[in-house]
Amino acid sequence: MKHRDYATGMKFAIEIDALGLLCPLPVLRVRKALAGMEAGALLRIEADDPMAAIDIPHFCAQAEYEVVLAEAPVFIIKAKG
Repeated sequence: MKHRDYATGMKFAIEIDALGLLCPLPVLRVRKALAGMEAGALLRIEADDPMAAIDIPHFCAQAEYEVVLAEAPVFIIKAKG
């Protein structure tokens, strides 16, 4: 699957490849990664499970993380701060 690369010019503290993983694994990886990140740092995850498009933004809203981009399969999340 080809998609536009939204990472151009952005620096990520962590990048996660969750392609092929089924939920809840992508969300669990996001949660674990964000827990150890500095405020304002960016996390990039690629997840192609259709539920990730629902679950990742929902988790971020509940945990008060900012979703910078949610265009499956790419999600960029900003750590709290």
